[in-house]
Amino acid sequence: MDELNLKDTENGSKPKEKLEKLGPEALTDRELIMALMDYGCTTSCENDAKRILDILNSSPTLKKDMMMKLGKSAWIRLSAAIELGRRKLDGKSKPISSPKDIYREVMHYASNKQEHFIVVMLNGAQEKIGSFVATVGTLNRSIIHPREVFAPAIENRAAAIAIAHNHPSGNLLPSEEDIATTDKLVMSGKILGIKVIDHIIFSDESFFSFMEHSLI
Repeated sequence: MDELNLKDTENGSKPKEKLEKLGPEALTDRELIMALMDYGCTTSCENDAKRILDILNSSPTLKKDMMMKLGKSAWIRLSAAIELGRRKLDGKSKPISSPKDIYREVMHYASNKQEHFIVVMLNGAQEKIGSFVATVGTLNRSIIHPREVFAPAIENRAAAIAIAHNHPSGNLLPSEEDIATTDKLVMSGKILGIKVIDHIIFSDESFFSFMEHSLI
């Protein structure tokens, strides 16, 4: 494959040189990606940058394909930079107003081979104030105790939480254990004054919302 044409930028200079001279805010999205890749991309600049932007904007299912095209180390650098930016922007997030908003916050856990039970903490305006993994389960099940869910929420003065976990099998229907666990957490939240607004089960492709199905 041909090397990425790193001189194909708006001002004719390499992205890293442009960043040094003008600052990161002067770079286009494509140029920022090229700078992150540190000259590690292959194929044409336009095609690689477009596919990466497609992944960032919409489709988590393209990640494996993109990793193969870029190479593992380049993809790891890009993924790490995206995650760092996401964490730094946590305090500026918009209110969580729908199950889809919750899914956006946790979808990067979807490809894990073990169940990850995630808690998204919210303030009184339902803005995200933080998130954490309460527990990591085995291949097909995760055991949750209310103290693992609510202790950090109490410490962070959360007014509400959204809970979520991935199903490595891809089957999004809740098990009896999922329903029982949700009921227990909702009841615990009522006692503590911390509302559980929803529980979603998710995969790379989609999610199941307990709230949308009147299970919470």
